[in-house]
Amino acid sequence: MSNSTGENEMGLHKILDFMRYGSIIILLLHFYYFCYDGFAQWKLVSKIGDRFIISLAKTGLFHINNAKLIALGLLAVSLVGVKGRMNEKIKKQSIIVCLVAGLLFYFFSTLTLRLNEDAEVVSIFYMTITTLGYLLILSGGALLSRLIKINLGDDIFNELNETFPQEEHLLQNEYSINLPARYNLKGKIRKSWINIINPFRALLVVGSPGAGKSYFVIQHVIKQHIEKGFTMLVYDFKYDDLTKIAYNALLKYYSAYKIKPEFYVINFDDLSKSHRCNPLAPELMFDITDAAESARSIMMGLNREWISKQGEFFIESSINFVTSIIWFLKKYKNGKYCTLPHVIEMMQVDYESLFPVLKTEPEIEVLINPFVSAYQNDVMDQLEGQVGSAKIAVARLSSPQLYWILSGNDFSLDINNPEEPKILCLANNPQKQQIYGAVLSLYVTRIVKLVNQKNKQKCSLIFDEFPTIYFNDVDTLIATARSNKVSTCLAMQDFSQLKKDYGGEQAAVIMNICGNIISGQVMGETSKMLSERFGKIMQVKDSVTINRNDTSFNKSTQMDFAIPQSKIASLSSGEFVGMVADDPSEKIKLKTFHCEIINDHDTLNGIKKRYREIPLIKKIFHEMIIENFGEIKNDVINIIKYETEMLRAE
Repeated sequence: MSNSTGENEMGLHKILDFMRYGSIIILLLHFYYFCYDGFAQWKLVSKIGDRFIISLAKTGLFHINNAKLIALGLLAVSLVGVKGRMNEKIKKQSIIVCLVAGLLFYFFSTLTLRLNEDAEVVSIFYMTITTLGYLLILSGGALLSRLIKINLGDDIFNELNETFPQEEHLLQNEYSINLPARYNLKGKIRKSWINIINPFRALLVVGSPGAGKSYFVIQHVIKQHIEKGFTMLVYDFKYDDLTKIAYNALLKYYSAYKIKPEFYVINFDDLSKSHRCNPLAPELMFDITDAAESARSIMMGLNREWISKQGEFFIESSINFVTSIIWFLKKYKNGKYCTLPHVIEMMQVDYESLFPVLKTEPEIEVLINPFVSAYQNDVMDQLEGQVGSAKIAVARLSSPQLYWILSGNDFSLDINNPEEPKILCLANNPQKQQIYGAVLSLYVTRIVKLVNQKNKQKCSLIFDEFPTIYFNDVDTLIATARSNKVSTCLAMQDFSQLKKDYGGEQAAVIMNICGNIISGQVMGETSKMLSERFGKIMQVKDSVTINRNDTSFNKSTQMDFAIPQSKIASLSSGEFVGMVADDPSEKIKLKTFHCEIINDHDTLNGIKKRYREIPLIKKIFHEMIIENFGEIKNDVINIIKYETEMLRAE
C-alpha cells in the first residue's frame, strides 16, 4: 500500500514538472515569435525553427496574449500540487504583492513592443519584463502553497467557538416576560428573544452593581406583568425607582384589569406619601402559627446573624416570647390592640406585671411557662438571656413614625384578592435598611402567607436587592406557589451576598430552586456555579504542528463550557447570560442564552421624563404622630392595669 502511494506521488510530481516545462517552452516560443527581429540580429534563427513557428501561428497560439495565457495556465496547474514546508511567518500581503506585481509585469510588458527603438533593445526589454513577471508569479504561487491557512491568532479569546444557537422566535402567553436581544453566532450578529414563558417557576436576576439588573430586566418585568393584569408586590430598596415605574405602568394599563386595582405605598421616610397598614391585622391571623411566623420574621430581620443559628435555645426562646405577646393581643378583645407597636410596648413591661397577664390566655400558657418558671425560681440570668435579647432588638423599632404606619388600617395585605386587587410598593432606605428591613420583612412574610392560596388573582412578587430583607421560607413559596399563579422575581448582586445574609444551606436552596435565571457580570463562586449550570457544548479545536520537513494540521472536537467562568466575569453592562424554564404545553429547545438585551434608550428616557410623581396621600402633622405614639403606650398601660385588677378581684 505504501509503495503504491509512493509511486502515485512520484507520477504526480512528474506530471507537474512536465506542466511547468511546457509553460516555459510556450513562453520561449512566444518570445521567438514576437522578438524575431531581435533574435535575427543575434543570429539565433533557423529555417527549420521558422517553419515550426509559422505552423504554430496558424493555430492561433500567438494571437495577442494567447501564448501568455496558456503558459500562465500551465504554470498555475503545476503550482496546485506543490507542497512546500509551511511557514507561519509568511503573510498574505507579501503573496498578494508578488502575484499582483507579477501579473502587471507579465501582461503589460506588451507595451514595450511599441517602443520606437532598435529591435534588439525592444526584445531585451520585452523578454526581461515578461520573465520578471513570470518569476514573480512563480514565487507568489510557491509562497501560497506554504501559507498556513488556519490562522489560530484571530480568535485569541475563543469567542467564536463559544457561541451557540439561541431562541430567535417570540414565544408569548398570558403570563410571559419577553425581552428582545441580539447575540453572536460564529461572528454574525443575530436577533433573539429571552422568553420567560413560565415565571411561576421563579426568576433569579443576578449581577454586580451597574450590570443593568433594574434597567434591562426588572423594569420590564413590572411593566409586562401589569400590562397582563397581575396584582403585584414591589420591594423597592432604592425608593422610588421601581415604585414610580409600577405607578405609571398601572396608570397606562388600567384597562387590563376587570376590577381596577388600588395603588398603595409603605414609606417610613415620607409619611405624607405613605399609607398605613397593620401587618398583624387580627382578621388575617388564623392560628398561632401565623403569630410564630411573624415573630420569627421580626427577630431574624433585626438579628441577621440568627438566621444561621435557628434552633438554638436562647434564639427560639426569644421568638416564643414575641409569639406569646402577639397571640395574646390577637385574642384580647378580638384583636383590638393587635399591632406591632403594641407588641413592642408590651415587651417592655416588667416581668412581675407581664407574666400574670399573659397566663390569662390558655393558648400561650405552654409558651410562657419556661419564662415564668425562670422568674419564679429567681434564675434571672437565664431569663434575661431568653427575653433580654428580644427586648433590646425590638426596642430599636420604637419610633413615632414607625408606630404611625404600623398601627393604621388603610388596606389589607391580601393583595391578590380578586374582589380587591392591589399594587403594593414597600420602600426601603439603604441608610436605614437594618431597621426598615425588619419591619418590611414582617410585611412580606404576612403577604406571602396570604397570596399563596387557591382561587386568587395572578400575582407577581418582585424583590430588588433581595438579601436586604429576611424572607422566611422563600424556597417553600417558590416550590408551592406555581399552581396558585404566584410569580417570584428575586434580584441580588452575588451568591456570596445571599450566603452571608441567609446562611449557606438556605442560599444554595434558593439559587438551585429558581427555574429561570438571568445573570449580568458576576465573579468568583457565582460565575463558577452558573457556568456549570449552563453546561457544555461541542467545540472544534484546530492545531498546527511545524517541523523541519513537514507541517501537519489537526482538527478535533471536544465538549467544553458553553459560557466559561471568565466570560461571565467580563460581561459588559446590558450583556446577560442565563437559562429559562419551559412549560409542559410550551416546550423550549434552546433554553440557554448569552446575549445583549436591546433597550430603546431614547424611548425609555422619553417615557421616564413623562412619569407622574407618586401622589400625596394625606397631609400629616407632627402632632398627629406624637399623639398616636402616646396613645399606644397608654393602651398597653391600661391593658396591664385592667388585667391586673381583674386578677386581684378573683
